[in-house]
Amino acid sequence: MEKGNKKIIKGWVFYDWANSVYNLVISSAIFPIFYDTVTTKSYLARVGRDALKEGESATVIFFGQELSNSVLLSFVLSASFLVVSFLSPMLSGIADYTGSKKKFLRFFCYLGSFSCISLFWFSPERIELGMLSLFFASIGFWNSLVFYNAFLPEIAEPEDHDKVSARGFTMGYFGSMILLILCLVWIQVFKMPAAWCFIFVGIWWIGFSQITYRVLPNNVYGRKPKRGLWRGFRELLFVFKEFKQTHRLKRYLVAFFFFNTGVQTVMLMATIFATKEIDWPEGSGSSGLIIAILLIQILGALGAFVMSRLSGKIGNIYTLIISITIWIGICAAAYVITTPVQFYILASCVGLVMGGVQAIARSTYSKYLPETRDHASYFSFYDATEKIGIVLGTFFFGIIEHLTHSLRFSVLSVAAFFCIGFVLLLFVPKKEKGLSKGYGVE
Repeated sequence: MEKGNKKIIKGWVFYDWANSVYNLVISSAIFPIFYDTVTTKSYLARVGRDALKEGESATVIFFGQELSNSVLLSFVLSASFLVVSFLSPMLSGIADYTGSKKKFLRFFCYLGSFSCISLFWFSPERIELGMLSLFFASIGFWNSLVFYNAFLPEIAEPEDHDKVSARGFTMGYFGSMILLILCLVWIQVFKMPAAWCFIFVGIWWIGFSQITYRVLPNNVYGRKPKRGLWRGFRELLFVFKEFKQTHRLKRYLVAFFFFNTGVQTVMLMATIFATKEIDWPEGSGSSGLIIAILLIQILGALGAFVMSRLSGKIGNIYTLIISITIWIGICAAAYVITTPVQFYILASCVGLVMGGVQAIARSTYSKYLPETRDHASYFSFYDATEKIGIVLGTFFFGIIEHLTHSLRFSVLSVAAFFCIGFVLLLFVPKKEKGLSKGYGVE
């Protein structure tokens, strides 16, 4: 396949446009607000009151256990990421061996999309089923990214990885922002139930992903489709042995584990934090949050573009170090902010570094890969590292809240992950040393 083909790159980028609506509408905006609203109403009806007491958190009954609604959300997300971290390496070995990355991408896309649609029937009275839908939606979204990301080194030259990766994130921010605005019009202007937005997400995700499927190649290296789970594991084992020979890639991945744990935890739990800890004027909390989220999306697109340019001048590692320094300041500031204006300022800072750090982190890993045909297997290590980190981060976030009864301490504690990642990035070597090259199991 010809690297640098504009049509193929455009099709690859469109999957970011398609799937990012999950990240915005389900993970960040509509669903967290919807979830907090319906579970709080259910809790108040259960205890026979009209409003929460100061400092009180709504609880839910989940399989007979009473938990804070935000703690349950963080635990369910942690469980989904744990499953992804085990599934992706196994499936990627099979995908590389059989040349079927595109089929796996499509399967998990459909799993995530239909799970989002099923959230339309979310109810606190059947919360176990509702959280199961969220669980599978998360698995579909994150597992599809393993196979999607693995196409990057196959469609673009290394010197273009930063630009193409940033273009994908930028398209994702704009696409998801368009759907979010349509959802807000649906809710605010037409006064329709917010649950319809979950159906819109599923349809948008499935629909626009067809553009990607039409242009992405099925089998870049012409491998003959073969069956055999054991051969897939052998493929993964080969890649793991090769991976252990790397120095720069291994050190970068360890640093990535820590700083990305901080990034993803903040992104996943920010809406719940803002809902509970910011002193919104009466009746303006939901609209204020949506404004902040839109601001983050706009600045996220700008941040991805700016950091891709900056990395071309000072290098990827130094660009990441600057970004992580800003993230540490964000965590410290979140501990003390109380007003909507302060939250908007902090949200602006999050937006500027959110898109940039994700785009540069992905392209840096892609650049550091050895010469290989097993891109899905290599990206499964990247993905498993990311998901295990998210499991740790969201679980840690929930535990700190459970122990301290304060989301502020939870956010402040996340700064530790950024600090460790910052230090480890300083020890990533500039060049790889003596790595043998191979092409996997044949």
